[in-house]
Amino acid sequence: MRPLQDVRIVSLEQYGAGPFGSLHLADLGAEIIKIEDPNTGGDVGRYVPPYAEDEDSLFFEAFNRNKRSVSLDLSLPSGRSVFEDLVRVSDVVYSNLRGDVPAKLGITYADLKHLNPAIVCCSLTGFGMTGPRSAEPGYDYILQGLAGWMDLTGEPDGPPAKSGLSLVDYSGGFVAALALLAGLHAARRDGVGMDCDVSLFDTAVSMLTYPGVWHLNAGFSPVRTRNSAHPSLVPFQAFRAADAWIVVGCAKEKFWQRLTVVIDRPDLAADPRYATFADRREHAGTLVPELERIFAARPAGEWLAALGAAAIPSGPINDVAAALADPHTAARGLIAETEHPRYGTLRNLVSPVRVGDAPAEHRRAPRRGEDFDPIVRDLLGYDSVRISALNAAGAFG
Repeated sequence: MRPLQDVRIVSLEQYGAGPFGSLHLADLGAEIIKIEDPNTGGDVGRYVPPYAEDEDSLFFEAFNRNKRSVSLDLSLPSGRSVFEDLVRVSDVVYSNLRGDVPAKLGITYADLKHLNPAIVCCSLTGFGMTGPRSAEPGYDYILQGLAGWMDLTGEPDGPPAKSGLSLVDYSGGFVAALALLAGLHAARRDGVGMDCDVSLFDTAVSMLTYPGVWHLNAGFSPVRTRNSAHPSLVPFQAFRAADAWIVVGCAKEKFWQRLTVVIDRPDLAADPRYATFADRREHAGTLVPELERIFAARPAGEWLAALGAAAIPSGPINDVAAALADPHTAARGLIAETEHPRYGTLRNLVSPVRVGDAPAEHRRAPRRGEDFDPIVRDLLGYDSVRISALNAAGAFG
C-alpha cells in the first residue's frame, strides 16, 4: 500500500496553493475528491493561459495529478446533502478559500462534527480565520509584498522584486499538508477531529526566519545584496564567469581555504583581513571585487570542474530547460508520464516527498465531474432513482 492509501480527503480547492498542498498527499496515495462548483466551471486553474483549451490546461495538470473530481453545487440543499454524505465517509475536509468563507459555507469542525466526530477540517486561507485581515483575499504576489519578501529581493539599486515562483503559495500548501496530517494523526488517536487554521500570511512571516529573529532581538534591518550575496557569509553569491553565471558558496571556513587554492591566491588565505567569516564580511568591499575579477577570467565550465574537484559548494545558474534536462533530475525520477485525451503523452513533475520503497503510480488530472460514478454510485451507494432526484434538484449542476 502507498503510505496514505487509507486516507480520504474531500477538497474544496482551487487555483494554486490549495491544490499544490493536496497534490503531494495524492502522490502518497491519499484519495483526493475535488468538489468543483458547476456554477463557475470548476477549479479556475482549468482556464489559466497560455496552454489552455476548453476545460483542459497544463496549469491544472501541474497541480491535480492523481485526484478525482465531482461537480457539486453546495449552495443548494441537494448538493449540500451529497457533501454531507461524503463527510460521513471521509477523514478530512480541506479547502483554500478566503478566511471568512469556511464558516459561511459551513465547513468548519463545529459545522460538521455531528456528521463525523473525527473529521479534520483544514482551511488554508490568505490571512487565517481570525484577525483584522481575515476577510481579505490573499494571493502570493500580495503576500510577498506584505511579508517583506519583495523588499529583500532584487539588486540594491533596483525596484522591489518578487520571487520567480509563487513560493508563498507553494510553501503554504506544504504547511497545510503538514497541519492536515498532524490533525489526522490526532483524530485517529483520540477519535476527535478539529480545525486546522493555516494561512499564507502566517507562512510568509514565519519564513522570515533568522533575519526576522535578528530584527526582533537586535534591531537588524535586512538590505538587498548585490548579485544575490548571502547577508553574512562571504563569499557566497553569484559570480559572472567569462561566459555564464555560477554560484559559489563558502559556508564553512574549510571551503574558503580550498577556494584560495583553486583560484591560486595563497595571499588571500594569508591576509588577516579575510581570516574569518566576520573578517571577510567586514572587508567584503575589497574581497568581492577581486574575486569577481578572478572568476571573470575563465569559462564557467572550467570553474565548476575545478570547484567540484575541490568539493567546494558551487553550481551553474540554469534556466528552466537546463534544470529539467539535468541528469540528476532523471536519476531521481522527478518526471512522470501519463496519457491525456487532449495532450497525448503528458510529462509532469512528481512530488519530492518520498516515503518508503513502494513505487509511485501516477494518473493525469481529472476532467471536471469525471469521477461521478466511482464517487456517487460506488462510494456513496446512491441508486439511479436517488441520482435522478438529485439531478432534478440541481445538486450536480
